[in-house]
Amino acid sequence: MIDRLKEILNELLSKWDCEVVDFNAEEDHVHLLFRYTPQTELPKFINNLKTVTSRYLRKEFPDRVNRFYHKDVLWNGSYFIASCGGVTVEMLKKYVESQNKPD
Repeated sequence: MIDRLKEILNELLSKWDCEVVDFNAEEDHVHLLFRYTPQTELPKFINNLKTVTSRYLRKEFPDRVNRFYHKDVLWNGSYFIASCGGVTVEMLKKYVESQNKPD
């Protein structure tokens, strides 16, 4: 399911003129490092990202998703975004890659 989520994210980000730099997931959250344009409206982008990924994952993995999530939404309403200056992309990629990936 995580591999499929990564595919969906790659497709979706390209539609927003964004690019996945790195991606990793844990059991209860994901880390997505991406490049975006100054014109990207991040709240709209995140809302679209959560809506689209939830729809696809619920459709393609209903048994697995419903086993863990009993609400009508897959993602909660919160998110954290930080832009970086003074930190290399390599440092950020190492952080994302170091997160524990569930089985």
